[in-house]
Amino acid sequence: MGSKACVLVVGGAGYIGSHACKELHRRGYDVVVLDNLVYGHREFAKWGEFVLGDIADPLQLKLVFKTYPIKAVMHFAAFAYVGESVTDPQKYYLNNVAYTLNLLQAMRGAGVDKLIFSSTCATYGNPQVIPIPEDHPQAPINPYGRGKLMVENIMADYAQAYGFKYVSLRYFNAAGADPEAEVGEWHDPETHLIPLVLRAALEPDKPIKIFGTDYDTPDGTCIRDYIHVTDLADAHILALEYLLAGEKGGVFNLGNGQGYSVREIIETTRQVTGRAIPVIEDKRRPGDPARLVGSSARIKSEFGWKPQNIEIERILSTAWKWHSRA
Repeated sequence: MGSKACVLVVGGAGYIGSHACKELHRRGYDVVVLDNLVYGHREFAKWGEFVLGDIADPLQLKLVFKTYPIKAVMHFAAFAYVGESVTDPQKYYLNNVAYTLNLLQAMRGAGVDKLIFSSTCATYGNPQVIPIPEDHPQAPINPYGRGKLMVENIMADYAQAYGFKYVSLRYFNAAGADPEAEVGEWHDPETHLIPLVLRAALEPDKPIKIFGTDYDTPDGTCIRDYIHVTDLADAHILALEYLLAGEKGGVFNLGNGQGYSVREIIETTRQVTGRAIPVIEDKRRPGDPARLVGSSARIKSEFGWKPQNIEIERILSTAWKWHSRA
């Protein structure tokens, strides 16, 4: 183990977790990845030690904390399909809430009191104001968002009762890929707009569906806030350093602060790839707000976070490099 702190990255073989591991390694931290590979990919766990395991197993968690000199934890190990959370809430409450309690219990038993948690803008529900600030009312409209909010409340209770320190990062839409194309967005099934649009560029027989063209937006399609995954990773390192410096932590939005419509994403992808992208217009999906754009003023002010990949062309170009690699 090296000179900087050892960080346990739970879910570190997934999309965002693997980017965080790469950045941790680049900055001199020792990394231990714990992942069950249900949605993660073994080839993404390139940085640090890899442990095949699950936060569902308290004994394995105890062993991991006994084996490695862990000083802090990053927690990415959640199921994140909103629609599935509605049809199978038990799966989501078990994995995202109950098994997180296993992790917290193991941390307490090992005397590790610092956690960076992947939360979500889904805790806000339907937005009342745009851009959404951290003090916006939290009224999630699906079990995925409700489970994340439960964990935020649990961590706040742990902070008050046990002196636990945490940073909860409420993501908007993670997008893009590592500029070196070592890791990228790879889900199965894939439900995210940008990789689906890129797939349509690569495979014209798989057109992209636009769900709803009659929203109260300039072009009638939903508007979302896309944040580059390496900027997300950078925010996690800043959050880690904040906690290691003795700060108590808090809750922060992670977004770009500007939104792009579905049609804008498709048109910009056409420009970036030089490919025709077939489109099918379909009806709205239930529960899709017209606009979701976050304010990241707090994390910029407190952490000095400065996203480097703001332009949607840049975000799409890195994603295209990953998806179109030979």
